Amino acid sequence: MAELLIIVLVGGALALGYLSIYPKVAAGNFNKLSVCDLVCSVFVFTLVGTQYWGSDYEFSLLLFSTNWFWFTLVIYALIEIPLAIWYFKKYGVAVNDNGKDK
Repeated sequence: MAELLIIVLVGGALALGYLSIYPKVAAGNFNKLSVCDLVCSVFVFTLVGTQYWGSDYEFSLLLFSTNWFWFTLVIYALIEIPLAIWYFKKYGVAVNDNGKDK
């Protein structure tokens, strides 16, 4: 049950970010998008960490068990990567070589 709660939290936070907040705040600006995503990830890891930090609870990642941090990190990456690819294509986000916006 704890695994499902973390998956729902991560999915909800990333969906809210990529579908609502990021387009309004960052649009196609990579630097602003990075800051927004950092805030989102700190929020998620803080919520999960306050619940499971120091606990001996083992989270199942199908092939092996791990602690809350690694479980959250893997789930976060698995959910975020497809969303980020979609977002980058839709909003034309480009990583600028010199750090300046176009």
